[in-house]
Amino acid sequence: MELIHRNLAIGIHDALQETFFEKNKYADKVIERLLKANKKWGSQDRAVVSEIFYNIIRWKKRLEYYMGEGVKPNNIYKLIIAYLLWSKTNYKKFEEFDGIKIADILTKLKKNTVPTKAIEHSIPDWLAETLEKELGANWEREMIALNEQAPTVLRTNSLKTTTKELISDLSDEGVVSFSIKNYPDAIQLEEKKNVFLTTAFKEGLFEVQDASSQKIGYFLDVKEGQRVVDACAGAGGKTLHLAALMGNKGQIIALDIFEWKLTELKRRAKRAGAHNIETRMISDNKVIKRLHDKADRLLIDAPCSGLGVLKRNPDSKWKIDQDFIDRIKKEQQQILQDYSKILKKGGKMVYATCSILPSENNLQVKEFLQNNPGFKMIKDEKVMPSEGYDGFYMALIERVS
Repeated sequence: MELIHRNLAIGIHDALQETFFEKNKYADKVIERLLKANKKWGSQDRAVVSEIFYNIIRWKKRLEYYMGEGVKPNNIYKLIIAYLLWSKTNYKKFEEFDGIKIADILTKLKKNTVPTKAIEHSIPDWLAETLEKELGANWEREMIALNEQAPTVLRTNSLKTTTKELISDLSDEGVVSFSIKNYPDAIQLEEKKNVFLTTAFKEGLFEVQDASSQKIGYFLDVKEGQRVVDACAGAGGKTLHLAALMGNKGQIIALDIFEWKLTELKRRAKRAGAHNIETRMISDNKVIKRLHDKADRLLIDAPCSGLGVLKRNPDSKWKIDQDFIDRIKKEQQQILQDYSKILKKGGKMVYATCSILPSENNLQVKEFLQNNPGFKMIKDEKVMPSEGYDGFYMALIERVS
């Protein structure tokens, strides 16, 4: 990895400035726009820009320590230099780097120590405290895993193909992949590639979906012909998996509070050939009330802190705080209370999050069950980032009366 083209350095600078200092700008969308705007960059250039951009976001707090100051809109080139020196990346001395004192950075790097665990793992101080309090001694193992780059995992669309056929089709297009043991629909790429340009993608043969996330569809134990409600469907990654597991038979009602997400879901469903999905926007309480006692299966993929998916969304650790987590926990409990009424007697639901905090996961389920004796837990599972994929929690709950 080397940074030897000035326009790439400027692109990284501008993308970091947008991500850190503009409101509601998320890293994945920022980098997507940057790469779209620079169509002349080759695949090697794109890889360099993406990797340096994401690594700087990931290691911001540690890099700030090496810089000796916090990141500000006017010192982003210094942040980039700190990263290049720390990661021993070969670079050219562009004019944008003039006047940056690198001796102080090098002095700190030579010491090879950092003063706190929060700086070592590059997370806010409050988050280090929260993780230690909730996960105990294991928190550092999980944080080390969360600072790694996420692998690219695809979910085979079983409505149209098999994993074996998909691996072969992608191979014909120059994308090398392999199946993953114990994940029936998952395949993993050998190296990062823009799979959205492949014919296989355009034909709806797969979706990009992490292996841990794919467990949830199976956990819900759906059957052909059932009525299934996906209460927080978003753009529908899990909804589409449910449609495939049901063989397009039965009915899936996908709910969300955002119309644009449901529009995206419809587009994806069309490409995937999933015909048993109906979308409904939650514009008021009546939408939920009309569904009371109607569903055989219910998926509540609840809004959460997202701490289990920091591998792929490293900027979110700089955008949330303890207040946000406290607010989201109240919301989770409210959603469980309100949406669980959708289940028929004898129906089952999954409460899932992409968080690794017990306070968002098993403790939420415990509180719900204490307040709702008509429900009982069948089983739950937590998937930790140190196992190789995203961190997730899922609980299967049955309505018994």
